[in-house]
Amino acid sequence: MQHAGIVFFVGAGPGDPKLITVKGLECIQSSDVIIYDRLANPELLSYAKSRAELIYCGKSPNDHTMKQEEINEIILRKALEGNTVTRLKGGDPCVFGRINEEIDALHACSVKYEIVPGITAGIAAPAYAGITVTQRKVATSFTMVTGHLCHGNTISPEKWSALATGIDTIAFYMGIKNIQFICDQLITYGRKPDTPVAIISWGTTKDQQTVIGTLQTIPQLIEFNRVANPAIILVGDVVHMQSRLEWFQPGSPMEAL
Repeated sequence: MQHAGIVFFVGAGPGDPKLITVKGLECIQSSDVIIYDRLANPELLSYAKSRAELIYCGKSPNDHTMKQEEINEIILRKALEGNTVTRLKGGDPCVFGRINEEIDALHACSVKYEIVPGITAGIAAPAYAGITVTQRKVATSFTMVTGHLCHGNTISPEKWSALATGIDTIAFYMGIKNIQFICDQLITYGRKPDTPVAIISWGTTKDQQTVIGTLQTIPQLIEFNRVANPAIILVGDVVHMQSRLEWFQPGSPMEAL
């Protein structure tokens, strides 16, 4: 009877391939199978063994290569064949990565796995744009929120109120499509309309773009500058630091209206 292999859930980091962890890179180098997402930098695949099987299962807002159930099944099947499998996910695998569903499939068949954390875009993209998500006397609280408000990912009025008035810095993931709704909700539940907002698309990569505005102006600025996913929406007074701390220059911040 063939023994099952092992699955490593590896965070590929926010985009810059040099931001992967040492352990994450070791997993890529030693795996027989690598199942990777759209936001995992493809340069990382060059470190794979020459005979490694590379399986793409990326998702974009309007195009899913595989359904989640298919991804769960292929991870399990490759592990049960005795392979060492790396499931390579953009950012950190535990932040909006649906890792629980994939692990549940392994649990059902007693397949071993490890989680290798990665640097998440909600912190790294702002850092590359010259914004720290916390700052003494300005921002002592920080949270990450999904902006992909569908399929049951609704936010209750109580949570909107808490976000609007109780958190200094908020990073919304996958929220470009819902930016007007997000801004309206934050204002409705108590955030000032002139609260600074930064949109950072393709953070930490050569294609990084940064747009600065406020809750009142940012939806129009996104449309004007044609900002597209993947992007982080960062809300809070820390955004004021951007012009002072900016250090990474793939191109200057995009022009406002």
